[in-house]
Amino acid sequence: MTELKNKLYINGKWRPASDGGTFDVLNPATEEVITKVANGTVEDAKLCLDAAEAAFPLWASRSPRERGEILRKAFELFSNRIDDIADLITLENGKGRTDSIGEARYAAEFFRWYAEEAVRSEGHLGVAPATGARILVHQKPAGISVLVTPWNYPAAMGTRKIGPALAAGCPVIVKPASETPLTMLALMPILEEAGVPPGIVNILTSRSSGRVVGEMLSDLRTRVISFTGSTDVGRKLLHAAADNVVKPAMELGGNAPFIVCQDADLNAAADGLMVAKMRNLGEACTAANRIYVHENVATEFVDLFVAKMANLKMGDGRDHSIDVGPLVNLETRDKVDYFVRDAVSKGAVIKLGGQKPIGKGFFYPPTVITNVPDTAECLYDEIFGPVAAIQTFSDEMEVVQRSNATEYGLVAYVYTSDMKRGMRISESLEFGMIGLNRGLVSDPASPFGGVKQSGLGREGGKEGMLEFQETQYISTEW
Repeated sequence: MTELKNKLYINGKWRPASDGGTFDVLNPATEEVITKVANGTVEDAKLCLDAAEAAFPLWASRSPRERGEILRKAFELFSNRIDDIADLITLENGKGRTDSIGEARYAAEFFRWYAEEAVRSEGHLGVAPATGARILVHQKPAGISVLVTPWNYPAAMGTRKIGPALAAGCPVIVKPASETPLTMLALMPILEEAGVPPGIVNILTSRSSGRVVGEMLSDLRTRVISFTGSTDVGRKLLHAAADNVVKPAMELGGNAPFIVCQDADLNAAADGLMVAKMRNLGEACTAANRIYVHENVATEFVDLFVAKMANLKMGDGRDHSIDVGPLVNLETRDKVDYFVRDAVSKGAVIKLGGQKPIGKGFFYPPTVITNVPDTAECLYDEIFGPVAAIQTFSDEMEVVQRSNATEYGLVAYVYTSDMKRGMRISESLEFGMIGLNRGLVSDPASPFGGVKQSGLGREGGKEGMLEFQETQYISTEW
């Protein structure tokens, strides 16, 4: 593994926090301190803004091709260091090797995708019907963008924002989660080598997230706030952004239904649920949270799924044979355990797992619970762990209504062998994304995002770059 970076990265230089403060980063498998990281302050936030402001004009004036070539180089360099990046993800996040490699490759793809999208910022020319004036419309970089990323995907949630922002011509200030700052810091030497100028990407690690992000949102130079995290925090950031009318892009919480119809291929559905539930240990806003299985196939499906879950091996993810590592911290592990105990106290049945291990590390075993009552709290909040809560249904309209009965609307999954039924259910679901006979929806080429309380805007696809652009219209005659 390469040398750990643990200082702030501002204007192309590594520096300690203004007051010299640090905080510990733990290995969730051992609870040991990996390193101490600079605890950025409000003064450091101002330095980041100064650096981004100074660097912005030159970067915005670069041709789209130049910006695209730099992003392409970043993709190549990142891809050559996949193993090191995956090791670092496992070290600070805890996820197993397969998940870490998957995330690292996914993260790299955002640089490749936006290297290609940088040159495809489209406008149009038209004639006003009433006046005959020419209408010229094009996209301009929005300006300094503050990117707040979560701990569950410490590489990919950064590149998914940095890629389109740089492609659009914007400088960025990244505030990574304090649980997992090392992966994002390790990205900076790659971007330097790729040719990203000083001041264009700045990394502000801090335990005082509210203060440092609040400072940047109160500064008139900030033009975009892009946040991935909980709906509760997203609401607070939206309030703060409103004062200066900062453009928001919010990817918030989810409560994904996973529907298995009577005619579904049950083996395929069980495999799909393994991906939708256990990818990233269930620590994902896209994780299947409420599993609805038609009553006529429930027993067979549960048996298939439990057998697959039982084959997973739990332990320290640095051992490459491990499938299930620890959860990221004690709070997350205890919340998962609470959801299971609450459901069981109300009548749910444990089919697998369900016991918090004794000893070091924030581990929780793959768990399957059935007969989950409607009063169980795990049905109303993100479990964010390796727990599958299964209910049954008997009617298509009924399961659609139950699926939609949530304030969230990020993603839903549907398994059926009848494409007509699948499309009918998909179009009835109030979610921004649907996995139809697929347990995975995330893709750099697709617009990722939700409706209702699950967020505003989209990341990835052509839409992702628009979050960092403003439309300008020029009226003229000739």
